[in-house]
Amino acid sequence: MKAIFVQIRCEMGQAYKVARQAADTIPQMSELFSTSGQYDLLGKFYLEPDQDIGLFVTESVQSLPGVKETYTIIAFNAFGGAAG
Repeated sequence: MKAIFVQIRCEMGQAYKVARQAADTIPQMSELFSTSGQYDLLGKFYLEPDQDIGLFVTESVQSLPGVKETYTIIAFNAFGGAAG
């Protein structure tokens, strides 16, 4: 599996509706956070290694009602460790 992060800018007043719709309809979504700044939501998605990222984002995320803009970040490696 490969991880991608998608920042989502929503139409005014639509962030919670977009979040609910994403949670209900996108099985590849791992986590979705509300954020401050230029974007309203940050989603983490796990895709199959051969899955087309651009096609996934345009068909699954950008097509949600209330989505105005997206910015996709591709993750190469995951690093873990205990905080402390």
